[in-house]
Amino acid sequence: MALTSKIIPYDPTWPTRFLADKPLIASAFGDELIAIQHIGSTSVPGLAAKPEIDVLIEVHDHSNASARDEVLMGLGYVRGSDLSEGHHFYRRNVNGIRTHKLHACVSGHLAITQMVGFRDLLRCDASMRQQYEALKLQLESSNTGGMAEYLEKKSPFIIAALVHAGIVPG
Repeated sequence: MALTSKIIPYDPTWPTRFLADKPLIASAFGDELIAIQHIGSTSVPGLAAKPEIDVLIEVHDHSNASARDEVLMGLGYVRGSDLSEGHHFYRRNVNGIRTHKLHACVSGHLAITQMVGFRDLLRCDASMRQQYEALKLQLESSNTGGMAEYLEKKSPFIIAALVHAGIVPG
């Protein structure tokens, strides 16, 4: 099984793509919206990544999820399975190629701390960024189980970095 996209060198247009889509995404969330952030590898200058824009949407609650889902569907997003309680997931493919992943999390959700914390660590620590890129490329080259395997094998590195930095308890 392949990953959703091939890892490519950093593309400086990724932040611009996020900014172009941010107001459209925000339009789906109405009064629920607290913040929208660019996360994931495409948000880290210099880091090779799958060219899929990861977006974190922090919300007060998910009380308007069905109305939000309709707006997002009109923008080309499909709701996936919830990743955990309070963490809704959406994806957008264009011509069969994944372009965006949205993580809508209620305020205070651990996933917010983890995703923002890891992004910020990678932005500030060149050595960690290089180690993470090397791991991602190695996992891509040896992958036989698709995205689930890839994510599972990246997880120990991410958690160890977050614990070492004191972002999450050990």
